Amino acid sequence: MDREVLISQLNILLEDYLKSLNLILVDIIYRYEGRDLVLRILTDKLTGGITLDECAILNRDIGGLLDEKDIIQGRYILEISSPGLDRPLKTKNDFLRCLNKSARFFLNELINGKLEWEGLINKVGEDSVFISVEDNLIEVPFLKINKARLII
Repeated sequence: MDREVLISQLNILLEDYLKSLNLILVDIIYRYEGRDLVLRILTDKLTGGITLDECAILNRDIGGLLDEKDIIQGRYILEISSPGLDRPLKTKNDFLRCLNKSARFFLNELINGKLEWEGLINKVGEDSVFISVEDNLIEVPFLKINKARLII
């Protein structure tokens, strides 16, 4: 099965399952690490702070769900973990969760002559995040964001 199709199927299956547990799916990483095929699922609570014990329970439960649905053929290593404090900000919900926090943005297109911005996440619109930089409010469209992370 094509990798992108597999990730899409996993996204649908896991998003609903995790939502039923009041968790969010942050990312799915499916790749070779050395000779092992690893499926890494990053999840968190809406307010942040999933515990190691919760990850262990999810590992068992999601492993059973994946075996039952038989989506992945062959051997793989399943890892469930928290995205950590320096997780990338990717979705509108990521930015909403981080309102009033400082972030660094790396862009794929210039905004006001710059490809990199640091500022306080001020508000989140439908297609953009607005950051306060000194006394200015800069609109950063989601499509122009290559990478964004909180400054910790």
